[in-house]
Amino acid sequence: MNPANPIIVQSDRSILLEVDHPQHEEARDALAQFAELEKSPEHIHTYRLTPLSLWNAAAGGMDAAAILSLLNQYSKYALPPNIQTEVQTYIHRYGRVKLIREGEHLLLHSDDVMLITEIIGHKKMLPYIERQINRNTLQIDSDRRGHVKQALIHIGFPAEDLAGYTEGSPLPLHLRDTTLQGKEFTPRHYQSAAVSAFYAGGALSGGSGVVVLPCGAGKTIVGIATLATLQRATLILTPNTVAVRQWIQEILDKTDIPPEMIGEYTGEHKNIAPITVSTYQILTYRRKEDGPENGPVQKVYPHFSLFTNYDWGLIIYDEVHLLPAPVFRFTAEIQARRRLGLTATLIREDGCEADVFSLIGPKKYDVPWRELEQQGWIATAECHELRVSFPDEDAQLNYALTEGRDKYRVAAENPAKLDVVRYLIKKHQDDQILIIGQYLEQIKLLAEELQAPILTGRTPTAQREKLYEQFRAGKIKRLVVSKVANFAIDLPDANVAIQVSGTFGSRQEEAQRLGRILRPKSDGGNAYFYSIVTRDTRDQEFSANRQLFLTEQGYRYMIEDAESLLTTQP
Repeated sequence: MNPANPIIVQSDRSILLEVDHPQHEEARDALAQFAELEKSPEHIHTYRLTPLSLWNAAAGGMDAAAILSLLNQYSKYALPPNIQTEVQTYIHRYGRVKLIREGEHLLLHSDDVMLITEIIGHKKMLPYIERQINRNTLQIDSDRRGHVKQALIHIGFPAEDLAGYTEGSPLPLHLRDTTLQGKEFTPRHYQSAAVSAFYAGGALSGGSGVVVLPCGAGKTIVGIATLATLQRATLILTPNTVAVRQWIQEILDKTDIPPEMIGEYTGEHKNIAPITVSTYQILTYRRKEDGPENGPVQKVYPHFSLFTNYDWGLIIYDEVHLLPAPVFRFTAEIQARRRLGLTATLIREDGCEADVFSLIGPKKYDVPWRELEQQGWIATAECHELRVSFPDEDAQLNYALTEGRDKYRVAAENPAKLDVVRYLIKKHQDDQILIIGQYLEQIKLLAEELQAPILTGRTPTAQREKLYEQFRAGKIKRLVVSKVANFAIDLPDANVAIQVSGTFGSRQEEAQRLGRILRPKSDGGNAYFYSIVTRDTRDQEFSANRQLFLTEQGYRYMIEDAESLLTTQP
């Protein structure tokens, strides 16, 4: 017991961390390995131990002794007895059941006879059990490997999948030493480490899982280096067509694969090649077809055949936190393919983190954002929350009388935010600025008032690419964008982001938006992230939730009064 330490561990699995404590940063980095941040007000941050956070830690090689040692090292008081027991129990649960393959048969094995008995009697598992081979082993429907893993994680015993993978069609390719642009190229040490953690030297324990790296840290390079390591036909799934073409450009630039070996499968092109890059949108496109005679109309996914009409050895899920539910369902059917998820955050606003864990795989590698910042791999970022009032009593009354989800929109579209945006643009007049918003009418007004080009989901792909290129070249200094720019755009010289509204309290979106400006700057300068919120409204409440993930990564928001800034400007 040491009252001078920075954390308090409580019996309800919550952990309180003092923000102003000298050991705050090292305690925060320790907790991030096995706990989730729930609240982050000014002085005390609340973390929680969850089954999934502990299972991800276990999959990454942490054992109960290491976790308890860290908790004891930083705790003010003795750990509650139940915490020690629960950490040991949950960590021990990961891998107590294993999926293995013998010949054509898929087996579920555990050394714990009573656990096998419990699984046999569980209704979630009944549809998948074909027979009991012995006291420790069940034969499972080999076509339902993913469904079995989903069922087991919901029961509370995540399986370690050692059933192996289909090799896939050979695809000889190598990384270039010099890119097509004439730059020397070698994957960074953490990118190579991520590939090694995923592949595990070809062992059965490798080949499926998620790599978590900040936006701007080169997740695409991790995917390309994995391609070069496996040298197997690969399907790459991305959020949009712009991302598809950026992947293709990067693969051609950094490997010796000829262009005809890469196919684009989007709404505009349907080419399948040994490396095929597609979008989640095209896969989830549904059309209606007549059912059996007198039966209901059926909705089918005509492009799901992309998963099976080529002998893929690897499937890469870019921005895996955005994976749509229908793709989850089909991923359950293709567990014999190696699967790599790439993301800046494991957080899903739909609460489906357990499905990512069971169907794509556990977290295999991550690095704290601030660690990469300190090493110079991503830009140093300053985060500011600027609080502004409504412009007059009528606007306040309108907010007070509005109900439901519209209440947030009224606060988010506060017209007083425009003056703050003007102030920030003047302050950063020589910088490359992204102004990001959620609501179309709001960003249209901003674009008109600021005389800046606008980019939304309705902007044609060719026009998007043209605007991005003009921004990269410095011909455009300001770009007003909707949430379409949250992910998978490469704007290396953007160094200021001004957020006027967002998707309610989305933590993943906040991470993605900061990520737009984190690529290292050619002049070594800082990045600046401003979030303008309406004081004492749902806008401010949601903003606090949005900041959780970045706070966990070590970013602190400087909260400032917007009116004070405006009155002190020259």
